[in-house]
Amino acid sequence: MAGTPHDPFDALDGYSRTVAQVARTITPSVASLHSAGEWGEGTGSAVVFTDDGYLLTNAHVVGRADGGTARFADGSDAPFSVVGADPLSDLAVVRAVGETPPPVQLGDSDRLVVGQLVVAVGNPLGLAGSVTAGVVSGLGRSLPARSGQAARIIEDVIQTDAALNPGNSGGALADSRGVVVGINTAVAGVGLGLAIPINATTRRIIDSLVRHGRVRRAYLGLVTTPAPLPDELVERTGQQTGLRVVDVVRHSPAARAGLHRGDLVLTAGGHPVRDAQGLQRLMFAEAIGRPLQITVTRNGALVDVITEPVELLDSPR
Repeated sequence: MAGTPHDPFDALDGYSRTVAQVARTITPSVASLHSAGEWGEGTGSAVVFTDDGYLLTNAHVVGRADGGTARFADGSDAPFSVVGADPLSDLAVVRAVGETPPPVQLGDSDRLVVGQLVVAVGNPLGLAGSVTAGVVSGLGRSLPARSGQAARIIEDVIQTDAALNPGNSGGALADSRGVVVGINTAVAGVGLGLAIPINATTRRIIDSLVRHGRVRRAYLGLVTTPAPLPDELVERTGQQTGLRVVDVVRHSPAARAGLHRGDLVLTAGGHPVRDAQGLQRLMFAEAIGRPLQITVTRNGALVDVITEPVELLDSPR
C-alpha cells in the first residue's frame, strides 16, 4: 500500500508547531539590509509592511545611508532607498524597488503580557532567516535615544529573552499568531533583548516617515523626573505620580511661560502626566506653535501656565 506524503510539521508538539508556523509566516517578509554610502556601510534586518515595497527597520541600521540592497529569504535582491529615519525612536522606513514578499500584519504591543510567547526573526551575524523564540520578559521598559543635542526616551520598550545578536536589529518580533508586535533594536545583555513596540505612538511615527520622510516634534525645554504626589493631591487627582521639574532650559518655551525648577507637573493639555512618556506623547507636530496649558503644584498651590511649544530641530542623519 502506497504511503501518504509525510509533513514533518504534523509531528511537532504544540510549542514547536506554534514557533514553526510563525516562522513560516514571517520569514519570507524579513529582509537582510546592506546599506552603503559616503558615511560608511551598515547591515541589519527589515520587515515588509506594505504591498508597495515599504520596509520598517531601525534608524541605526541605515545610519546616514541613502540606500542599499535588501535580500529576502527566497534569495532575491532588491535595491532600496531610505524614505526617512527618526533616531529619537530608532525607527526608519525604506522602500524597495520591484516586487517584494507579502507584508506582515502589524499588531498592538499594548496587548502583550509578561510571559507571553514571542518569536524573533532576523539576520544575526549574516545568517539569513534566523528564528529564535522566547517570552516577553518585561514591559514598560525605557530606552534612551539621542540625535545631536536632542534626547528622548523610547517608551514601553519590550524586553524579551529570545536570543538577539548583531544583525537582528530591524527584524521582527512576532506573537504566537504571527502578528508583528515589535521591531528588534538592541541586545542589552545575555538573555536580554529589547524591541521597539508597535503601538499607537509608533504608528504615528511610521506614518510621518512614509508621508514626510521625517518626524516633526514639539519642544518645551523641560528636564524632568517622575516624583510621587503628596497624599492630599493623590486624593484630589487620583494620580500617584507627576513630573518634577529638575531644570528649565534658558530661553526655552517652558522658561518663557514661567515654569520653574521644583515645579511638579500634574497635567498637560488636560491630560494627566505621570511620567516623561506621558508628556512626550503630546509633543508631536500638532502641538507646535499652539498654546498648551500645563498645571503644576508650586509651594502647595496649583498653578496653571500657558506654554507654546516650538519645533524641535534635530541634527541631520
